[in-house]
Amino acid sequence: MSAASCRLDWDADGRSWPYREQSQFVTVGRMTWHVQFHGPQGGPLALLLHGTGASGHSWQALVPLLAPRYRLMIPDLPGHGFTATRGRADLSLDGMAGALHALLGQLGLAPDAVIGHSAGGPIAIFLAGMLTPPPRRVIGINGAYLPIRGNRLFSPLAKALFANPLPAAAFALLTRATPLAGNLLASTGSRIDRESADIYRRLMRMPAHVQGALGMMAAWDLGALDDRMRQLEMPLTLIAARDDPMVPDGNSRHAARLAPKSRLILTDRGGHLLHESDPALVCGWIEEAMADPIPEAETAG
Repeated sequence: MSAASCRLDWDADGRSWPYREQSQFVTVGRMTWHVQFHGPQGGPLALLLHGTGASGHSWQALVPLLAPRYRLMIPDLPGHGFTATRGRADLSLDGMAGALHALLGQLGLAPDAVIGHSAGGPIAIFLAGMLTPPPRRVIGINGAYLPIRGNRLFSPLAKALFANPLPAAAFALLTRATPLAGNLLASTGSRIDRESADIYRRLMRMPAHVQGALGMMAAWDLGALDDRMRQLEMPLTLIAARDDPMVPDGNSRHAARLAPKSRLILTDRGGHLLHESDPALVCGWIEEAMADPIPEAETAG
Protein backbone atom coordinates (compact mmCIF):
# COMPACT_ATOMS: atom_id res chain seq x y z
CA MET A 1 0.00 0.00 0.00
CA SER A 2 1.46 3.37 -1.00
CA ALA A 3 1.91 6.20 1.50
CA ALA A 4 -0.73 8.23 -0.35
CA SER A 5 -3.30 5.44 -0.02
CA CYS A 6 -2.67 5.02 3.73
CA ARG A 7 -4.64 8.11 4.73
CA LEU A 8 -7.91 9.74 3.80
CA ASP A 9 -7.80 11.94 0.73
CA TRP A 10 -9.95 15.09 0.88
CA ASP A 11 -10.64 15.19 -2.86
CA ALA A 12 -11.77 11.57 -2.92
CA ASP A 13 -12.87 10.50 0.58
CA GLY A 14 -13.95 14.01 1.54
CA ARG A 15 -16.23 14.42 -1.44
CA SER A 16 -19.19 12.98 0.49
CA TRP A 17 -18.05 14.05 3.98
CA PRO A 18 -20.82 15.42 6.22
CA TYR A 19 -21.03 19.23 6.03
CA ARG A 20 -18.07 19.37 3.65
CA GLU A 21 -18.79 23.02 2.83
CA GLN A 22 -18.11 23.96 6.46
CA SER A 23 -14.62 22.47 6.49
CA GLN A 24 -11.38 24.42 6.80
CA PHE A 25 -7.73 23.33 6.89
CA VAL A 26 -5.52 25.24 9.32
CA THR A 27 -1.77 24.69 9.59
CA VAL A 28 -0.14 25.24 12.99
CA GLY A 29 3.52 24.26 13.10
CA ARG A 30 3.88 20.74 11.72
CA MET A 31 0.16 19.98 11.97
CA THR A 32 -2.58 20.66 9.44
CA TRP A 33 -5.96 20.53 11.13
CA HIS A 34 -9.28 19.64 9.56
CA VAL A 35 -11.85 21.81 11.36
CA GLN A 36 -15.51 22.51 10.77
CA PHE A 37 -17.42 25.56 11.99
CA HIS A 38 -21.18 25.75 12.29
CA GLY A 39 -23.66 28.26 13.64
CA PRO A 40 -23.79 32.03 14.07
CA GLN A 41 -20.53 33.98 14.20
CA GLY A 42 -21.48 35.80 17.42
CA GLY A 43 -22.91 32.83 19.28
CA PRO A 44 -21.28 31.22 22.34
CA LEU A 45 -18.43 29.04 21.06
CA ALA A 46 -18.53 25.32 21.90
CA LEU A 47 -15.48 23.20 21.06
CA LEU A 48 -16.49 19.57 20.42
CA LEU A 49 -13.82 16.85 20.83
CA HIS A 50 -14.36 13.30 19.58
CA GLY A 51 -12.90 10.13 21.10
CA THR A 52 -10.18 7.67 20.10
CA GLY A 53 -10.63 6.17 16.66
CA ALA A 54 -13.45 8.54 15.67
CA SER A 55 -13.41 11.88 13.85
CA GLY A 56 -15.37 15.12 13.92
CA HIS A 57 -18.11 13.39 11.90
CA SER A 58 -19.32 11.74 15.14
CA TRP A 59 -20.98 15.05 16.11
CA GLN A 60 -22.97 15.39 12.87
CA ALA A 61 -26.33 14.45 14.43
CA LEU A 62 -25.95 17.23 17.03
CA VAL A 63 -25.00 19.94 14.52
CA PRO A 64 -28.53 20.83 13.33
CA LEU A 65 -29.77 20.80 16.94
CA LEU A 66 -27.06 23.03 18.45
CA ALA A 67 -25.97 25.23 15.54
CA PRO A 68 -29.04 27.54 15.60
CA ARG A 69 -27.93 28.86 19.02
CA TYR A 70 -24.22 28.14 19.33
CA ARG A 71 -21.06 28.54 17.28
CA LEU A 72 -19.62 25.03 16.98
CA MET A 73 -15.94 24.25 16.36
CA ILE A 74 -15.36 20.58 15.50
CA PRO A 75 -11.78 19.44 14.75
CA ASP A 76 -10.41 16.04 13.84
CA LEU A 77 -7.90 15.28 16.60
CA PRO A 78 -4.22 14.73 15.68
CA GLY A 79 -3.68 11.48 13.79
CA HIS A 80 -7.43 11.12 13.18
CA GLY A 81 -9.61 11.75 10.14
CA PHE A 82 -8.19 14.45 7.89
CA THR A 83 -5.88 16.10 10.47
CA ALA A 84 -2.31 15.28 9.47
CA THR A 85 1.15 15.95 10.87
CA ARG A 86 4.62 16.08 9.38
CA GLY A 87 6.55 13.71 11.60
CA ARG A 88 5.25 12.02 14.73
CA ALA A 89 2.70 13.90 16.83
CA ASP A 90 2.55 13.94 20.63
CA LEU A 91 -0.67 12.01 21.22
CA SER A 92 -0.55 12.11 25.02
CA LEU A 93 -3.20 13.97 27.01
CA ASP A 94 -0.87 16.94 27.47
CA GLY A 95 0.21 16.77 23.84
CA MET A 96 -3.33 16.70 22.47
CA ALA A 97 -4.48 19.51 24.75
CA GLY A 98 -1.38 21.56 23.92
CA ALA A 99 -1.96 21.15 20.20
CA LEU A 100 -5.58 22.29 20.57
CA HIS A 101 -4.40 25.24 22.66
CA ALA A 102 -2.06 26.26 19.85
CA LEU A 103 -4.84 25.90 17.26
CA LEU A 104 -7.21 28.09 19.28
CA GLY A 105 -4.43 30.64 19.77
CA GLN A 106 -3.72 30.88 16.07
CA LEU A 107 -7.42 31.34 15.32
CA GLY A 108 -7.83 33.85 18.15
CA LEU A 109 -10.71 31.89 19.68
CA ALA A 110 -11.74 31.32 23.30
CA PRO A 111 -14.41 28.64 23.72
CA ASP A 112 -17.28 29.24 26.12
CA ALA A 113 -17.58 25.46 26.55
CA VAL A 114 -15.42 22.44 25.80
CA ILE A 115 -17.39 19.24 25.18
CA GLY A 116 -15.65 15.88 24.92
CA HIS A 117 -16.84 12.36 24.15
CA SER A 118 -15.00 9.32 25.56
CA ALA A 119 -11.26 10.14 25.42
CA GLY A 120 -12.26 13.66 24.43
CA GLY A 121 -13.54 14.12 28.00
CA PRO A 122 -10.10 14.03 29.67
CA ILE A 123 -8.63 16.13 26.86
CA ALA A 124 -11.31 18.74 27.52
CA ILE A 125 -10.33 18.88 31.21
CA PHE A 126 -6.62 19.23 30.42
CA LEU A 127 -7.33 21.91 27.82
CA ALA A 128 -9.60 23.86 30.18
CA GLY A 129 -6.67 24.24 32.57
CA MET A 130 -4.49 25.73 29.82
CA LEU A 131 -6.85 28.32 28.37
CA THR A 132 -6.89 32.04 29.19
CA PRO A 133 -9.62 33.03 29.57
CA PRO A 134 -10.81 29.63 30.75
CA PRO A 135 -14.04 28.15 29.36
CA ARG A 136 -17.12 28.76 31.46
CA ARG A 137 -17.98 25.06 31.52
CA VAL A 138 -16.75 21.59 30.54
CA ILE A 139 -19.08 18.78 29.44
CA GLY A 140 -18.18 15.11 29.16
CA ILE A 141 -20.21 12.41 27.40
CA ASN A 142 -19.30 8.85 28.44
CA GLY A 143 -15.90 10.24 29.38
CA ALA A 144 -12.94 7.89 29.90
CA TYR A 145 -11.60 9.19 33.23
CA LEU A 146 -10.25 5.89 34.59
CA PRO A 147 -7.54 3.56 33.21
CA ILE A 148 -8.76 1.09 30.61
CA ARG A 149 -9.37 -2.36 32.07
CA GLY A 150 -6.41 -4.55 31.20
CA ASN A 151 -4.32 -1.47 30.49
CA ARG A 152 -1.12 -3.14 31.80
CA LEU A 153 -1.36 -5.61 28.94
CA PHE A 154 -2.87 -3.36 26.31
CA SER A 155 -0.66 -0.29 26.66
CA PRO A 156 2.65 -2.05 25.82
CA LEU A 157 0.90 -3.80 22.93
CA ALA A 158 -0.45 -0.51 21.62
CA LYS A 159 3.02 1.04 21.94
CA ALA A 160 4.53 -1.84 19.96
CA LEU A 161 1.88 -1.53 17.26
CA PHE A 162 2.34 2.24 17.08
CA ALA A 163 6.10 1.84 16.57
CA ASN A 164 5.51 -0.41 13.56
CA PRO A 165 3.15 0.77 10.78
CA LEU A 166 2.69 -2.77 9.43
CA PRO A 167 0.18 -3.92 12.08
CA ALA A 168 -1.92 -0.78 11.45
CA ALA A 169 -1.93 -1.63 7.75
CA ALA A 170 -2.84 -5.24 8.58
CA PHE A 171 -5.71 -4.09 10.82
CA ALA A 172 -6.99 -1.82 8.06
CA LEU A 173 -6.80 -4.70 5.59
CA LEU A 174 -8.80 -6.92 7.94
CA THR A 175 -11.59 -4.33 8.11
CA ARG A 176 -11.80 -4.46 4.32
CA ALA A 177 -11.94 -8.26 4.12
CA THR A 178 -13.82 -9.28 7.30
CA PRO A 179 -16.78 -8.12 9.46
CA LEU A 180 -14.31 -6.64 11.99
CA ALA A 181 -15.47 -3.03 11.56
CA GLY A 182 -19.12 -3.98 12.01
CA ASN A 183 -18.29 -6.05 15.08
CA LEU A 184 -16.43 -3.12 16.64
CA LEU A 185 -19.38 -0.81 16.03
CA ALA A 186 -21.76 -3.38 17.53
CA SER A 187 -19.55 -3.54 20.64
CA THR A 188 -20.38 0.12 21.39
CA GLY A 189 -23.92 -0.90 22.34
CA SER A 190 -25.31 2.01 20.28
CA ARG A 191 -27.63 2.19 17.31
CA ILE A 192 -26.32 4.78 14.87
CA ASP A 193 -27.43 5.72 11.37
CA ARG A 194 -25.98 4.06 8.28
CA GLU A 195 -24.09 7.17 7.13
CA SER A 196 -22.11 7.45 10.35
CA ALA A 197 -21.48 3.69 10.47
CA ASP A 198 -20.15 3.79 6.90
CA ILE A 199 -17.76 6.60 7.86
CA TYR A 200 -16.44 4.62 10.84
CA ARG A 201 -15.81 1.69 8.48
CA ARG A 202 -14.00 4.00 6.08
CA LEU A 203 -11.82 5.35 8.87
CA MET A 204 -10.92 1.87 10.10
CA ARG A 205 -9.75 0.95 6.60
CA MET A 206 -7.15 3.74 6.59
CA PRO A 207 -3.78 2.68 8.16
CA ALA A 208 -2.84 6.28 9.03
CA HIS A 209 -6.07 6.72 11.01
CA VAL A 210 -5.61 3.35 12.75
CA GLN A 211 -2.03 4.35 13.56
CA GLY A 212 -3.29 7.60 15.10
CA ALA A 213 -5.80 5.74 17.28
CA LEU A 214 -3.16 3.23 18.40
CA GLY A 215 -0.72 6.03 19.13
CA MET A 216 -3.29 7.84 21.24
CA MET A 217 -3.99 4.71 23.28
CA ALA A 218 -0.29 3.95 23.66
CA ALA A 219 0.29 7.44 25.11
CA TRP A 220 -2.78 7.34 27.37
CA ASP A 221 -1.61 8.14 30.91
CA LEU A 222 -4.29 9.33 33.33
CA GLY A 223 -1.89 9.75 36.24
CA ALA A 224 -2.41 13.51 36.56
CA LEU A 225 -6.10 13.58 35.65
CA ASP A 226 -7.50 13.20 39.19
CA ASP A 227 -5.58 16.27 40.34
CA ARG A 228 -6.76 18.22 37.29
CA MET A 229 -10.36 17.37 38.13
CA ARG A 230 -9.93 18.38 41.77
CA GLN A 231 -8.53 21.74 40.62
CA LEU A 232 -11.20 22.39 38.01
CA GLU A 233 -12.70 25.82 38.70
CA MET A 234 -15.55 25.79 36.21
CA PRO A 235 -18.68 23.56 36.34
CA LEU A 236 -18.22 20.06 34.96
CA THR A 237 -21.31 18.31 33.53
CA LEU A 238 -20.92 14.55 33.23
CA ILE A 239 -23.35 12.65 30.98
CA ALA A 240 -23.16 8.86 30.95
CA ALA A 241 -25.16 5.85 29.79
CA ARG A 242 -25.47 2.99 32.26
CA ASP A 243 -25.41 0.47 29.39
CA ASP A 244 -22.11 1.70 27.91
CA PRO A 245 -20.06 -1.51 27.49
CA MET A 246 -16.85 0.31 26.53
CA VAL A 247 -16.53 3.04 29.19
CA PRO A 248 -18.60 2.13 32.28
CA ASP A 249 -20.57 4.90 33.96
CA GLY A 250 -18.27 4.46 36.96
CA ASN A 251 -15.86 6.71 35.07
CA SER A 252 -18.29 9.62 35.27
CA ARG A 253 -19.22 8.80 38.87
CA HIS A 254 -15.51 8.94 39.73
CA ALA A 255 -15.10 12.33 38.05
CA ALA A 256 -18.22 13.66 39.81
CA ARG A 257 -16.73 12.80 43.20
CA LEU A 258 -13.53 14.73 42.42
CA ALA A 259 -14.62 17.86 40.55
CA PRO A 260 -15.85 20.50 43.02
CA LYS A 261 -18.58 21.84 40.71
CA SER A 262 -19.85 18.67 39.09
CA ARG A 263 -23.25 17.63 37.83
CA LEU A 264 -23.83 13.95 37.04
CA ILE A 265 -26.52 12.94 34.54
CA LEU A 266 -27.17 9.21 34.03
CA THR A 267 -29.43 7.56 31.49
CA ASP A 268 -30.29 3.87 31.25
CA ARG A 269 -29.82 3.43 27.50
CA GLY A 270 -27.80 4.74 24.58
CA GLY A 271 -24.49 2.90 24.70
CA HIS A 272 -21.06 4.37 24.19
CA LEU A 273 -22.09 6.51 21.20
CA LEU A 274 -24.92 8.10 23.17
CA HIS A 275 -24.56 11.45 21.38
CA GLU A 276 -25.16 9.66 18.07
CA SER A 277 -27.84 7.20 19.15
CA ASP A 278 -29.97 9.82 20.97
CA PRO A 279 -28.79 13.29 19.88
CA ALA A 280 -31.98 15.08 20.95
CA LEU A 281 -31.63 13.84 24.54
CA VAL A 282 -27.95 14.84 24.69
CA CYS A 283 -28.69 18.19 23.06
CA GLY A 284 -31.18 18.99 25.81
CA TRP A 285 -28.62 18.30 28.52
CA ILE A 286 -25.95 20.34 26.71
CA GLU A 287 -28.34 23.27 26.40
CA GLU A 288 -29.17 23.06 30.11
CA ALA A 289 -25.47 23.08 30.98
CA MET A 290 -24.78 26.00 28.64
CA ALA A 291 -27.67 28.03 30.07
CA ASP A 292 -27.32 27.17 33.76
CA PRO A 293 -23.86 26.26 35.09
CA ILE A 294 -25.08 25.75 38.67
CA PRO A 295 -24.13 22.15 39.56
CA GLU A 296 -26.68 19.75 40.96
CA ALA A 297 -26.96 15.97 41.02
CA GLU A 298 -29.41 14.46 38.58
CA THR A 299 -30.36 11.00 37.38
CA ALA A 300 -32.35 10.63 34.17
CA GLY A 301 -34.31 7.56 33.21
